[in-house]
Amino acid sequence: MKNYKRTLRRIVYGVSAVLLLLLMASLASPAFADTCVGNCGTLGANGVVPLSPTGNSSYQFVSTNLGLNGVGALPTGALGSETNGSTFTTSLFSAAAGDPLNFYFNYTSSDGAGFADYAWAGLFDSSNGLVALLFTARTTPSGDAVPGFGVPLPVATLTPSTVAINDGATTWSPLGGSSGACFDGVGQGCGSTGWVLSNYTIANSGSYFLEVGVVNWIDTEFDSGLALDGITVAGAPIEPPTTTPEPASIVMLASGMVAAGAFRRKIAGK
Repeated sequence: MKNYKRTLRRIVYGVSAVLLLLLMASLASPAFADTCVGNCGTLGANGVVPLSPTGNSSYQFVSTNLGLNGVGALPTGALGSETNGSTFTTSLFSAAAGDPLNFYFNYTSSDGAGFADYAWAGLFDSSNGLVALLFTARTTPSGDAVPGFGVPLPVATLTPSTVAINDGATTWSPLGGSSGACFDGVGQGCGSTGWVLSNYTIANSGSYFLEVGVVNWIDTEFDSGLALDGITVAGAPIEPPTTTPEPASIVMLASGMVAAGAFRRKIAGK
């Protein structure tokens, strides 16, 4: 009989501990986590892409190299002829009306001529609705790479406002086998923009996430990528909000713990 009671006590204690852990996890788990579709990563200074002006020791990137088919097209609608690419999506974050959203980006492409790869950044609300297409960058054999040609104009304020690509600057490991290469040679659109500051004022209070993407155009050769760093809202790094479990979930967990405790006392009294 003693062994039977001891076994039941151990079962009750275990159930109580599991219920408590579940309750704690439901109170503290983030609503969203940073996600990548395709090829993303973190790097220090590498090739033609140095550390950003933030002074951080690393930056994030997305690249068409090893990207996935059908990924990376503009959220406003594909232009046609996009092939493979990658996207990076931040955690959901809270913002108040009037909060500035700031970050740096650097677009690097080994492609050129008629194979106009492009990159973009968009601000989305918690219902996945596009709030603003912040900027675009695109391979071009002449003129400015930022804003991108043939794509929507940026809504964010960019500093500098226009950027011509640094011809031939393509040595960057996220480009894989295309690093250091230039399709059709220097002067045909391959190169790097250097770091550009994007600033956007969020109009309404709410929960948002930032997404960036890069995509190959027409073919899957001679890759392009986007470096990203220093994402802040109202001057602070974005922090994901915590989810509050539904009242019913809390009641169920609490009820289970109460029942387990009552059962333990009943056993102890025998």
